[in-house]
Amino acid sequence: MVVGAYLLWTELPLRTRPELAPAKFDGERAYQDIIRQTELGPRTPDSEAHAQVRIWMRTELEEAGWDVEVHNFESLGHQGYNLIASRGTSSPQIIFGAHYDSRIHADQDLDPHKRGQAVLGANDGASGVAALLELARNIPQDSLPIWLVFFDLEDNGNLPGWDWILGSRAFLQEYAPNPDAVIILDMIGDADLNIYLERNSTPKIREEIWSQASMQGFEAYFIANEKYSILDDHTPFLEAGIPAVDIIDFDYPYWHTTEDTLDKVSADSLQIVGDTILSWLEWKNKE
Repeated sequence: MVVGAYLLWTELPLRTRPELAPAKFDGERAYQDIIRQTELGPRTPDSEAHAQVRIWMRTELEEAGWDVEVHNFESLGHQGYNLIASRGTSSPQIIFGAHYDSRIHADQDLDPHKRGQAVLGANDGASGVAALLELARNIPQDSLPIWLVFFDLEDNGNLPGWDWILGSRAFLQEYAPNPDAVIILDMIGDADLNIYLERNSTPKIREEIWSQASMQGFEAYFIANEKYSILDDHTPFLEAGIPAVDIIDFDYPYWHTTEDTLDKVSADSLQIVGDTILSWLEWKNKE
């Protein structure tokens, strides 16, 4: 991949709306949520761990004051379950999303004998879920209308009988939302965090987010270069004309291998991403 040129922007202007109650993301607590998911084992479709993680996520969300709906869908003969968390009856102005399923086969493993094993998905799956759950605990009640969507059946493309991003496509077809922004968090727990600007993402929103990261001193982690074009859960929204951004660290050597384990993620990385997202959301609330 050719690395793109650096983007330049000025500091975002201050707004005049009243200050909201401050929110504080807890990276250590989010890390514990990754531990909980990995203790269940790989959350592959139709597995017991897949069912158990949905029960656990719903409990955590409801305890944080969110209403949770399970979106049952079928795609390519597979049964899927998206979880949609909301507060109140308003249509979402912002959607935060992450996938919670893990890959059936570790087909990128360096050891050919392990390529038939399931992927534990400490980073690819569990980290995005952990970040969304911690956001759920901290997003102010008086925030803009927000949905948190936990997408199913994202991660098994290029396997016989499967395709990528089945859950987000089914969600968009069923609910037809029209938010101002969709933010996908995927593989954001990497202990060696390097999040580049994803090429397909909506430039205006990604620049807003990277600006917030820069103002907090996170330039070394939110890198203002384009590097990858990713097919991810933001793709269906972009295809529908909805602004969307994929926040993803694709420089992760353990992707789709049996080595995507707890020791490869860190609370510090979760903290960096969580602080950036909450800072951006605070700025959006002041617009």
